Amino acid sequence: MSDRPAPADRTTANAPDGAPDGALERLTARLREESAIVVAYSGGADSALLAFAAARVLGTRALAVTAVSPSLAASERTAARDFARRHALAHLEVCTDEADRPEYAANGRDRCYHCKSALFDALAPLAAAMGARIALGTNLDDLGDHRPGQRAAAERGAVTPLVDAGLTKAGVRALSRELGLVTADKPAAPCLASRVSYGDPVTPEVLRRIETAEAALRDLGFPVCRVRAHAGGTLARIEVPQAEIPRACDLRERVDAAVRGAGFTFCSLDLSGFASGRLNALLPLLPS
Repeated sequence: MSDRPAPADRTTANAPDGAPDGALERLTARLREESAIVVAYSGGADSALLAFAAARVLGTRALAVTAVSPSLAASERTAARDFARRHALAHLEVCTDEADRPEYAANGRDRCYHCKSALFDALAPLAAAMGARIALGTNLDDLGDHRPGQRAAAERGAVTPLVDAGLTKAGVRALSRELGLVTADKPAAPCLASRVSYGDPVTPEVLRRIETAEAALRDLGFPVCRVRAHAGGTLARIEVPQAEIPRACDLRERVDAAVRGAGFTFCSLDLSGFASGRLNALLPLLPS
């Protein structure tokens, strides 16, 4: 039986903008329980903190691995590489084959399950060679969302040290800031497939359109944005923070040109503003 520390209560006291009390100590203690670890490392705030902490605790017995596929934006791949180099992390890239799996391409409610299954299939040989377990950068806030990938993780025996250390997303960012990590304030960047409307096929072409359109919007000064693909990848529904909607309207001709230039036929602006996981509103309409 593991002596794993219990997750901290979400109300744990913290200093203004600081990490929850004892968060680093709990995470360190949790990682010390592992003989070796392979971190599924996308370069986002969660996996970057986990990879950094694992390297600090386990040294060469920690390996950060980035899954490369059409659903990973080139800018995210570069950022993950740069962070790993900056902190001297042992880092590898592996190609995953989720795009070749019909269940993933069909884009049903369980798409993420098939994506994570492909990830674990790619990481398992590395973990076996190291005598390691696979670790995900899941935080406490992730547990309440629709994330079929968590089922795949449970089936494969993956571990979630950030959850075990009691870290929410805010806690991850605060602890990263205290550690001086550039990812502390990095906007969330889920995989490109999460922008494709459920039921519409996930194809490399649609993912390319989304990646190109979002890069163009960032160049126009919208660092936080989503391009949601609907109607088979012909309609782009843009989400920016509510405060940025008036500016998006002012720049509507440039926004429209950028999105159409990426390959979309129609361009629309969501007046509700940006919110993570907005496509989950379609889940009740899908077959169970």
